[in-house]
Amino acid sequence: MPLSRIELLQGTLDMIVLQTLRWGPRHGYGLVQMIRTNSRGVLQVDTGSLYPALHRLEREGSIAASWEISENRQRVRVYRLTPSGKKRLAAERSKWEQLSEAISGIFVPPPQEET
Repeated sequence: MPLSRIELLQGTLDMIVLQTLRWGPRHGYGLVQMIRTNSRGVLQVDTGSLYPALHRLEREGSIAASWEISENRQRVRVYRLTPSGKKRLAAERSKWEQLSEAISGIFVPPPQEET
């Protein structure tokens, strides 16, 4: 059964970008490809959403960017996670895990204790 595409929950794109950059510097297209591959095609970020997120993260100091030459000899803007971004990622991930655990608890409530 093919996986269907799921829209990102509001506020999760920044966390996904930070997590993807944790594995190493990437240019925008590389980020899009890695997010799609690692989510098995379920998450497909379009550039209309990605670049505003990258600019926002760069303005707040969570990522840094520089112009570099790619392996295809094209000039690309490469993004890197900063120490501030690592802290933000840790905080976002903690919140995400709490939310995920809470929702899982609602779908599969613990057995009722007998009184």
